[in-house]
Amino acid sequence: MAAPLDFTPRSDFLRILSERGYLHQCSDYEGVDAAAREGRLTAYVGYDCTAASLHIGHLLSIMMLHWLQATGGRPVALMGGGTTRVGDPSGRDESRKILTIEQIEENKQGIKKTFDRFLRFGDGPQDAIMADNAEWLTKLNYIEMLRDVGRHFSINRMLTMDSVRMRLERDQELSFLEFNYMILQSYDFTELNRRYGVTLQMGGSDQWGNIVNGIDLGRRLGTPQLYALTCPLMTTASGAKMGKTAGGAVWLDAGMRSPYEYWQFWRNTEDADVGRFLKLFTLLPLDEVARLEGLGGAEINEAKKVLATEATALMHGREAAEAAAETARRTFEEGALAETLPSVEVARAAFEVGLGVLAAFGPDHAALVPSTSAARREIRAGGLKVNDAAVSDEKAVIGLSDLTPEGVVKLSFGRKRHVLLRAV
Repeated sequence: MAAPLDFTPRSDFLRILSERGYLHQCSDYEGVDAAAREGRLTAYVGYDCTAASLHIGHLLSIMMLHWLQATGGRPVALMGGGTTRVGDPSGRDESRKILTIEQIEENKQGIKKTFDRFLRFGDGPQDAIMADNAEWLTKLNYIEMLRDVGRHFSINRMLTMDSVRMRLERDQELSFLEFNYMILQSYDFTELNRRYGVTLQMGGSDQWGNIVNGIDLGRRLGTPQLYALTCPLMTTASGAKMGKTAGGAVWLDAGMRSPYEYWQFWRNTEDADVGRFLKLFTLLPLDEVARLEGLGGAEINEAKKVLATEATALMHGREAAEAAAETARRTFEEGALAETLPSVEVARAAFEVGLGVLAAFGPDHAALVPSTSAARREIRAGGLKVNDAAVSDEKAVIGLSDLTPEGVVKLSFGRKRHVLLRAV
């Protein structure tokens, strides 16, 4: 439920979440506030291992875990080594691809690295915990699970959950495997309470139904009072889903999206979103956020640079963030060819015979456009450049003569996206 109009948080945790815009729904604001104020709040967020990296869409809940620890609570980052084998149907029109156990484990190892930037792990009472639901879900006996847990779930109620109802309304198949996902997620909450004293589950607003199911299951199984708290699903001021770009998801792992590209993502924030994103995705004091948010005209670009640098410093470190900012300054303010731009290695033989521009800009090389047809459209619109010269012929090739003395060629899509092709 939304916070009551007369509710004023007394705990630092809910006060910060409220002031910075993280709160969407909570099952019991007074209960969560009291637990946080008394220093006995342990909360978790679950992350399935469906890819080798988390993306911008996960960042809001990661920040909530960060603020929980910063205000005296204990965060639990739950890896979905077990639930990934089933697949969360929330917000999807089709079943997720079934991954092998080896793929899930590899993804899990990649995801774990992200949390070291935001949480402090250890054995202390406020140190973060990283758990994996494969530890208990893979050991469950099916008959016992049906008898002890399944009997507490009403099919009638499960059919009303958004993740199920929307799939059925669109006449899209929902497998029995996926139908069980909410039961497993609910069981996670109870198991984490038993193991670590977790009393709060946090997540995006699309997880509200699943989290409330976990509270209800906990009550039926005799656990202490459990709570739910969700953050809003992020959209930009223009209504676009946060983190969705022409080049695909904005990954958090530096190997999937370089610090420079990550910096550029934040630098391209819409004017109307700058203040909101500074509150949510940086640690800047709110008075400094207010000052930056108040900048008008061309000065708003300075606020965007601060946002980009602070958000990148959180994810990739201060040195990488400042290097990205300097690369952008040299590229856009001085017109220089910065060697720290993202680069892709290409066999020198390709330049010897001539690398077609459609292929060069496409997904097999620079990945500045998603397909050759998209490259053709951008060429007609004048949006693609090689070494700062607009490409006008879709049959043009990039040869050895286009390489700089350093053995690179600069490809650009618009004014702010650049990749170096490096001959090897």
